[in-house]
Amino acid sequence: MGQLSLRELILCALFVALVAVGALIRIPVGTDVFTLQFMFTLLAGLLLGPRLGATAVAVYILLGLIGVPVFASGGGPGYILQPTFGYLLGFVVQAWFCGWAARRTAAVTFKRLLLINFGGMVIVYAFGLVWFYVISNYVIDAPVALYWVILYCGILQIPPDALLCVAAAAAAKRGLSAGIWLNPPRGTGR
Repeated sequence: MGQLSLRELILCALFVALVAVGALIRIPVGTDVFTLQFMFTLLAGLLLGPRLGATAVAVYILLGLIGVPVFASGGGPGYILQPTFGYLLGFVVQAWFCGWAARRTAAVTFKRLLLINFGGMVIVYAFGLVWFYVISNYVIDAPVALYWVILYCGILQIPPDALLCVAAAAAAKRGLSAGIWLNPPRGTGR
């Protein structure tokens, strides 16, 4: 990894902060509570690119694991044993994927960014659901059925997360027009 420019460092730090703030913004929807963390991890990948997007999300996770209360439910090394920690790991891979895929597209359109975000959502769900099931059933002795995990931790989360995918795609498209993207794809007019 080469030396980062001042702009790259500032944008990376900004996204570490945005993901942390996004985790603390709680939006009640029915009986559940959602955060904006997912949207900011999508944007980290789209705007910063694969390497720096994933780095920003990984730094956020490291801050939480060393005890800074940046996660939705606090922080500290014990957070690894939380059933929801898999979603955080998924955010790193998702940020990398979204940054990589957005830079491989011939034309950056809202529709393509939305499809990329949906791909990122699948990645986060894969990590999150597997971690939730394994930790609950084999580590913390709080058994849950697989269908319960798929329904409550996956299917019921899709509508609000899909809205965040739409918002992130729209924001990323505007960010490209405003020149915020790091290393945008060729042929984008920048």
